[in-house]
Amino acid sequence: MLSIIGLIAILTIIILLISNRVTPIVALVLVPIVAAVVAGFGAEEIGEFFKTGLGSVMNVVVMFIFAILYFGVMQDVGLFNPLINFMIKISRGNIIAVAVATVIIAAVAHLDGSGASTFLITIPALLPLYKRLRMSPYLLLLLVGMSASIMNMVPWAGPLGRAGSVIDMDPTALWRPLIPVQLTGLAMLVVLAVLLALREKRRIAKLPPLAEEPVEVEEASVLASELARPKLLWVNALLTIGVIALLVKGIVPAGFVFMVGLSIALPLNFRGVDNQMARVKAHAPSALMMASIILAAGSFLGILNGTGMLDALATDLVKILPVAVVPFLHIIIGIFGVPFDLALSTDAYYFALLPIVEQIVTGFGVSSVSAVNALVIGNIIGTFVSPFSPALWLALGLAGLEMGKHIRYSFFIMWMFSIALVLFAVLIGVIGM
Repeated sequence: MLSIIGLIAILTIIILLISNRVTPIVALVLVPIVAAVVAGFGAEEIGEFFKTGLGSVMNVVVMFIFAILYFGVMQDVGLFNPLINFMIKISRGNIIAVAVATVIIAAVAHLDGSGASTFLITIPALLPLYKRLRMSPYLLLLLVGMSASIMNMVPWAGPLGRAGSVIDMDPTALWRPLIPVQLTGLAMLVVLAVLLALREKRRIAKLPPLAEEPVEVEEASVLASELARPKLLWVNALLTIGVIALLVKGIVPAGFVFMVGLSIALPLNFRGVDNQMARVKAHAPSALMMASIILAAGSFLGILNGTGMLDALATDLVKILPVAVVPFLHIIIGIFGVPFDLALSTDAYYFALLPIVEQIVTGFGVSSVSAVNALVIGNIIGTFVSPFSPALWLALGLAGLEMGKHIRYSFFIMWMFSIALVLFAVLIGVIGM
């Protein structure tokens, strides 16, 4: 009975998230409560489950809030603009160089983990160049989206925060083994960018010639010129390198690292309380939105774990699935991660599907971390091909493109790339079997 109630609760959450009828917070909070009541649990027991679930995600919430604020301030002061502008200047006029530069620019722009800011920086800066060279704007969106997706593995970007809250693990600890996968993914994407650029050159060569016109490219620095602090560029760079080094070493909690980093960055770059608070307020909405979703997820997981629904569901599913398939379920789901992105929202994938898969495969000796890695690597590449991504709609609007054409252009390439990355992760042992 518990597994049936748990399954209905999870399916209800998935349907609500897919249909966009309610926010993830509403679905993740109310549905588990109703399920627990139906299963016969009282208010006091549900309250205890809630407290347990909340405690498991609190460190993640703190890290998210201060990481988003810190990298938001770094974007404001123009830390990444010189590199972005340099890549634009050296690549203009060469189709292959433009494609490779797009990957690098998007990776740098996505250091703050925000898809919206990444597209706001890259699309206006690079779209005129793509149009002048007669390159497809859908190629621009594909390369920016894939580069941002690979960078999305950083612990403050979203997926690892969600996954960490599911298995009660620090997202920074989850991220460290994924760094080789991230770096390899970026290298693979550069190679892919070259191949796609060669294909693009062949397509453009068949087009009738146009009169030569000067290339005009908007520099990223224009987007935040009034906030830029070029004189403090190296100071901010050293501060950021120090923050990232501490994260990689893991000697102190990630939330504390970002809290200290932000506390140094604000007075360093902005004089007066009003100016400092203005930057915090500018980035607070995205920080608080992510934090509220993680807190709601803590409530959801606390209740479903506390009531025993996830354990019951996992046990019953094992009885149904073929024995030979069950130990490799995480890899199978990872391989189909990009198609899942078209059917499930990010919240539904991590908060509904991941807990079930993790419960099943850990019963066969697979570690929780391996289960998370498989689902994260398999799914994350498709982040910006999903209609459930608000940032993607922003990108389509900025570039004047259509969702349907973007999916047709990008989906298969993203899926094949995702499968290759999953297999690489299995090969180096990041995903265990």
